[in-house]
Amino acid sequence: MIDRYFGIAAAGSTVPREVRAGLTTFLTMSYVLLVNPAVLGNAIVIPDGFAKLLLVTALAAAIGSLLMGIVARYPFAQAPGMGLNAYFAFTVVLGQKIPWQTALGAVAISGCIFILLSVLGVRQAIVRAVPHHLKYSVTAGIGMFLAFIGLKNAGLVITSPATFVTLGSFASSAALIAIVGLILTAVLFVRRVPGAILIGIIGSTLVAIVSRAAVYAGPQHALVPFGGFPHGLVALPIAPTGLVLALDLHAALGLGVAAVVFTFFFVDFFDATGTLVALANKAGVLDADGNMPRARRTFAMDGLAAVIGACLGTSTTTAYVESASGIEEGGRTGLVAVTVGLLFILSIVLWPLAAAIPAAATAPALIVVGALMLDGLRTIDWDDYAVLISSFLCVVMMPLTFSIANGVSFGVISYATIMLLSGRGRTVDPLLYLVAAALIVRYVWLAG
Repeated sequence: MIDRYFGIAAAGSTVPREVRAGLTTFLTMSYVLLVNPAVLGNAIVIPDGFAKLLLVTALAAAIGSLLMGIVARYPFAQAPGMGLNAYFAFTVVLGQKIPWQTALGAVAISGCIFILLSVLGVRQAIVRAVPHHLKYSVTAGIGMFLAFIGLKNAGLVITSPATFVTLGSFASSAALIAIVGLILTAVLFVRRVPGAILIGIIGSTLVAIVSRAAVYAGPQHALVPFGGFPHGLVALPIAPTGLVLALDLHAALGLGVAAVVFTFFFVDFFDATGTLVALANKAGVLDADGNMPRARRTFAMDGLAAVIGACLGTSTTTAYVESASGIEEGGRTGLVAVTVGLLFILSIVLWPLAAAIPAAATAPALIVVGALMLDGLRTIDWDDYAVLISSFLCVVMMPLTFSIANGVSFGVISYATIMLLSGRGRTVDPLLYLVAAALIVRYVWLAG
């Protein structure tokens, strides 16, 4: 029954492989259980705030992933998005002094707009208007973004006041653990060992625990060795009173919050749309025209997850690029996302076990998967300068601006502008010009 519903055999996969891929995806994104409450806790100040935010984070991730797996039947996991949670906490609530209940209302409204545009087919039409080379470039750009995040989490790339970024210290525990994990994962890949990424994550974690490496977050952002399980393997959740359904939709509909709603909508629209298309491309489910089957319901589930997350009390829930790790493990169907969702439900009481996976242990997985996502660049016509320049900008702007949305935006704007001014504008879908114009207006508005 499971095989028939998800089409596992038809996708060339098996139930054990799908479950293993789901476990891999969960491990690479399990950091959200601790990071999201830590970020949102700066703005949402309530009794037992961290414990309650951890619970709603797990619930939002579980429901979002289950929706994507059961309804859309794709291996794309969802959870509260990094970056958008920082914008929610530090810019909207702390910076603009907007109550966090109103900000949650803005997230819910943006999610409703997502659903409406998905049902009407607008998101799908925009995806169809994007040329093939930009779709492959988005996939490659996300790969570069993932690899950059992995290198940063490993401490191999650090900030520098002189050069912005520079090489980290090989003497740091995080770098050494990540290098060991990277070598292990790469060797397993070369030898075609099933579950290479999962083995690499678990192996790196065991090395970190046994060696007492200082790779776990401690007090005041210091890194410390593994401290065991002070709360035990099972920690009962605290009911999220004062958080669930605390959103203020009436205040969010006011004109003063319109810019916040627009920003939540715009960033997640291009971020999530680019992520979903890239993951679909990596999973090999795009048709001959580069379109995603079941796109309407897939995009709608993305919007519905954002609305449900806001009702629970967390910032925008969206598709996670870390899903690429499960896809690389062979996951091809919605059973992967269902597995992730069930693991997030388990994490409600077993979150101390998930906390035993340090960022240094998942960094090698992100680096390797990022490298593998570059393979689509071989299909691009590098002799066409309009294609070359727009593809380059799309790829390079994602890691350099730490934003998938910026990479997609620069790719679309540059391609549409170059084609129009070089006399080849008739070959471009008119809708792409409208999207490019809207993006330009957005950047001009931001500049003001």
